[in-house]
Amino acid sequence: MVEPFLGTWTLESSENFEAYLEQLGIPAAFRHLAALEKPRITIRSHGEKLSIKTQSSLKTTEISFRLGQQFDETTADNRKVKSVVTLDGDSLVHVQKWHNKETTIKRQIVNGKMVAKHAMNNVVSTRVYTKT
Repeated sequence: MVEPFLGTWTLESSENFEAYLEQLGIPAAFRHLAALEKPRITIRSHGEKLSIKTQSSLKTTEISFRLGQQFDETTADNRKVKSVVTLDGDSLVHVQKWHNKETTIKRQIVNGKMVAKHAMNNVVSTRVYTKT
């Protein structure tokens, strides 16, 4: 059920995000700037499709997809990836693959907040968002 995820969320706290971005191969200067950002994420339902819009002062990105179907995504750091978003129990799981690499963003609603765990190469960043 995606309904609990729908709405606009603002970053409240973040831990280990720069280390996660380093795993993605993002240059140090950009990692630092990105870690200082407080992005807003808007998740909407459009019939059978979902969209996730991420807004920050650095960049705004938006993806639109059907659950369980692979789609092409250009990430905020301009990686061209093949993505799949699935609903696994109470988690919205976003997997990105490129150049034999893979990262996962697992979003859950915990005590009314959206907790996003970004994972790659045993490095996990936890970002907590409040509904606005």
